[in-house]
Amino acid sequence: MSWLPLSFGFPAILWGLLALPVIWWLLRLTPPKPRMEVFPPLKILARVLRKEETPHQSPWWLTLLRLLMAALVVLALAEPIWNPRERLPTGGSALALVIDNGWASAAGWDRRVATAERLIADASATGSPVVLAFTAEQPNAEIGPFDAASALDKLNVAEPRPVPVDRPAVYARVASALEQLPGASVAVLADGLAAPGDEAAFSALLGRGAANLFWAVPDRLDMVGLTAADNDVAGFSLTAIRPPGDGAPRQVTAGAFDDRGRRIADAVISFGPGQTTGSGQMNVPFELRNDFASVVIDGEAQAAAVRLLDEGSKRRRVGLLSQAEADQAQPLLSPLYYITRALQPFADLVEPSSRDLAEAIPEIIDRNPAMIVMADVGTIPDAARTQLLEWVRDGGTLVRFAGSRLAAAGNDEDLLPVRLRLGERSMGGALSWTTPQPVSDFPPGGPFADLAPPAEVSVTRQVLAEPTSDIVERTWASLADGTPLVTGARRERGTVVLFHVTPEATWSNLPISGSFVEMLRRIVQLSRNQGAATAGAEGATVSLAPYRMIAADGTLVPPTPDARPLPAGAGARAVTLENPPGLYGAEEGVVAHNLLEADAAFAPLQRPAVTAPVTELRYAFDESRDLKGPLVAAALALMLLDTLAVFWMGGLLSRRPRALKRTAGAAASALLVAAALLLSPDSATAQDAKPGDEDAIAAISTTRIAYVITGDAAVDSISRAGLTGLSRFLVEKTALEPGEPAGVDIASDELSFYPIIYWPVDANAEMPSEEAIARVDAYMQAGGTVLFDTRDQYSTGIDAGSASPATQRLRDILASLNVPPLEPVPADHVLTKSFFILPEFPGRFNGSPLWVEASLYAENIENRPVRTGDGVSPIMITANDFAGAWAIDASGNPMLPTVPSDPMQRIYALRSGVNIMMYMLTGNYKSDQVHVPILLERLGQ
Repeated sequence: MSWLPLSFGFPAILWGLLALPVIWWLLRLTPPKPRMEVFPPLKILARVLRKEETPHQSPWWLTLLRLLMAALVVLALAEPIWNPRERLPTGGSALALVIDNGWASAAGWDRRVATAERLIADASATGSPVVLAFTAEQPNAEIGPFDAASALDKLNVAEPRPVPVDRPAVYARVASALEQLPGASVAVLADGLAAPGDEAAFSALLGRGAANLFWAVPDRLDMVGLTAADNDVAGFSLTAIRPPGDGAPRQVTAGAFDDRGRRIADAVISFGPGQTTGSGQMNVPFELRNDFASVVIDGEAQAAAVRLLDEGSKRRRVGLLSQAEADQAQPLLSPLYYITRALQPFADLVEPSSRDLAEAIPEIIDRNPAMIVMADVGTIPDAARTQLLEWVRDGGTLVRFAGSRLAAAGNDEDLLPVRLRLGERSMGGALSWTTPQPVSDFPPGGPFADLAPPAEVSVTRQVLAEPTSDIVERTWASLADGTPLVTGARRERGTVVLFHVTPEATWSNLPISGSFVEMLRRIVQLSRNQGAATAGAEGATVSLAPYRMIAADGTLVPPTPDARPLPAGAGARAVTLENPPGLYGAEEGVVAHNLLEADAAFAPLQRPAVTAPVTELRYAFDESRDLKGPLVAAALALMLLDTLAVFWMGGLLSRRPRALKRTAGAAASALLVAAALLLSPDSATAQDAKPGDEDAIAAISTTRIAYVITGDAAVDSISRAGLTGLSRFLVEKTALEPGEPAGVDIASDELSFYPIIYWPVDANAEMPSEEAIARVDAYMQAGGTVLFDTRDQYSTGIDAGSASPATQRLRDILASLNVPPLEPVPADHVLTKSFFILPEFPGRFNGSPLWVEASLYAENIENRPVRTGDGVSPIMITANDFAGAWAIDASGNPMLPTVPSDPMQRIYALRSGVNIMMYMLTGNYKSDQVHVPILLERLGQ
C-alpha cells in the first residue's frame, strides 16, 4: 500500500494483531464481576417476582472496547510514522555540511535549519561524524568533525549574519578537514546567490572525491535590495535590484522612517518586464526629506532591504550672495556661476531678490540656510553684519571668496578666519612669484586631508594672509610656496572659511577643476554638523565606533561583540563581520555603512558539475509525524473508560454519590470551622499591634540606602538619582539587590532602618536642630554610618584654616556630634579591598580624600593585606560629590559630567560606592576574608 503515507519502525510487531481473535474469545468467556446490592427487606419484596440473572459473558461493547485498546497498543509498539520522509544516503566516512548563513539566508533560516537537522539525524543513524561549517562566521570558528549531538547543538545556536558569505575561505577549511575523512558525503545548503570566487571554492570542496553531493537552494529567488537612496533636487530617488529569472513586472513599496521610527513617506519601486533594476521616487518637501533616517522595503525581512541614511543624504540649504551684477551674455564670468554648478547636485540653493547687502543678508538668513557663500563681498553694512555674525555664532557656516572688493576692504576679524594684507598678490608684480603656483599637499588636520592635491590647478593671483602664530592651524589648503589657499576658523558654534582666490577662473583655474566640487562638498558636510562623526577636535581623521547595526532580518540592533570601529574618510569599506552594516559614530553624528554598493547585482548560484551522485533537496520542515505517542494516549484513554465501565457494572458508581455527598459535607464543615477560627479576633495579637508597624516591616524587608532631605529640590533630586544609579550598579556587580533609595527627615523619621545615610551638606539649608543632631548622634552610636559630602572638593583637610560655606556648615554640624578621630583612608584599610581594589575614592570631582575613623589601635603585622581591627567607621567625609557621579536619568544615562571629563572616573566613583556598601554591610568580615590566603598558607593547605 505505497499510496498510504504511513510507515512503521518495527513492522514485525504488527503480527501481534493476529492475537486479537484469541483475546476476543477470552473476553467472551470471562464474565464481569456480579453487581453487589444492599439487602434491605422492602427492596427484596419489591422485586421478589423478578428472576435473578447473572451475566455469563462480557457485553459486546466492552469486548469491542478492549479489543480496540489491544490493537492500539500493538500499533504503538510498531512505531508508526505518518507521512514518512525518505532517508538520505548519508553513508561514507563522514558528512560535510556547509550552510550559507549570510544576509540572503535570513528569510528562510528556519527551513534551512530543519533541512540540516534531517541530514544530521540521518548521519547519526549510520554513526557518521559531521563536519559543520557556516560561510559567514569568523575564520577561526570550529568546524569539527563533531558527533551528531554536538553538531545539533552548534546548529541550534547558529544564526544568519547581515554580511555576504565567504565561500572560498570556508570551503577551503572544510576541504582541509576532509583530507582525514576520504569518501565523505558533502551537503551544500546555499542561499542561491552567486558570490566572488565560487568556482574555485567548489573545486576545492568537491575535488576530494565526495561520495555524494546534496544540493539545496531556494525554489525561487525573490529578494529585493536597495542600492541607492539619493536626495536629489526634485525628490528622493530610490534604486533597487532583484535577481534575474523572473521576467514578470513587479512593484514593491518602500517606506521612509525618521530617527524615531515613524513612517513619514512612501514610494513605489517598479520593475519592468525582464528588468533587474527598479526605481522609485518620493516627491515630498525638502524639509521632510531631510528627516529621513532610513528607507525600508515592505515585506523584505533581510538586511539588503534596508538603506540607512546619514548626514551625507540630507540636503542643506545654501544661500548665495554676490555684489557683482549678473551678465546674461557672459555667464562664465559671473562670480556665482561655478559655485552654483558645484553645489547644485547636493544642496538647495537660494539667492536674495535684492543685491543690496543690507536687504539681501537678512532675507537669506530668514530662510534658515546651513551655509552662506559670499563671492567677492567687501564691506558689509553694520546692521546686516551684526545679524550675520550672530547667525555664524549660532552654528552657521560662512564661506567667502576673495576678489578686488574683499582685497580693498578692511579686515573683519569676526567674519574672516585670518587677517589679510591690503591688496592682492599677482604673478609678475611686487611681492609676487614669476610662475603660477601649484597646490601643495593638503594639511593632515583639515577637512581635505584625504584628498589628492590637484596637479592641474595653478594660482596666478591671491589675497595674502598676515603671518601669525596660528596661521598653520587655520590653513586648510596651501600653495607650493606655503601661502594659504583656503583658511578656516571656528566662531563659537559656527565656522568661517575663506578661499584666497576668486570663484571664477580669473585668478586661478581651481573653480573649473573637479577638486573645487569636492572641496565645497566637504564644507557643506561640515555645515551639517557631520564633523563630529568624521573628524577629531582638529579635523583629523578618526575611527568611528559602532552605534547601531542592521541585523540579518533588517532590524536595527545594538552593536554586536564582533563589531569593530570603522575608519573614517578612507573611502568605501567592505561589509564584514568586523564592520557589519549599520551606523557608526555617536549621537553627535553618524556615518551610514550599508550592505549593497551602488553597482551591486544579484546573480543566481549555478550548481557545480561533479562526477559524484547528486541529490537535490528542498528547504522544508519535517512533515513526518510520529504516531506512537497519540496511539499510547488513546490506549490509556480506553483503559480509563474500561475501568469506569467495570466500576459501573459492579455497582460502585451507584453508591458513590452518597459517599461523596457525606465527604463534601464534612469538608465544608471543616472549612467553616477553620474560617471562623481565622476570622475571630485575637485579643493578644490586637494588643501587640502598634501604629507604624506596617511601615517598619516594609522598611526592613529590603536593604535601602537613605539620603538626608535638605529642602533644596535640586540637591535632593541629585541625591535620589545618585543613589538610584549606585543601587543599579550594585545589582549588576554584586549579590546585593537594594530597594529604592529613601529620603529621610533626620528630625522625625526613624533612622535605624538604614545601614548608611548619605548627607549632602548644603550651606543654604537650615541648620538642623539640636534634637535632630542628637538623633543622628544616637544613630551613629548604635552602629549606623553617615556619609557627609560637602561637594566642594575639600582637599586640605577638615582642620584647614580657610573653608568653603559647605565645609563651614559641616563643622557646625560636627561640633554637636561625638565624632571620633579621623584620618584619610589608609592604603591598607579594608575599604580599599572590600570588593574592588581601589587606591582612591573619586566622585564627580577627584582630589579630596575620604575621611574615616582613625584606626588608633589597629596594627598590620607581617605585611598583611589589610590592618586588623573591628567594627566600621560611624562617619565618612568627602568633598568629591559622590551622588553627582552616581546620578542617572530615566534612561540610565549619566546626568552630570565628571571633572575632569574622564569616563573611567565615573566607573571608579561607582566602585567606591560598592566598596563603601560592602564595608558597611559586612564589617570586619571583609577584613578577615582578605586574610584567608595567608591563613591557608600558614595551615599548609
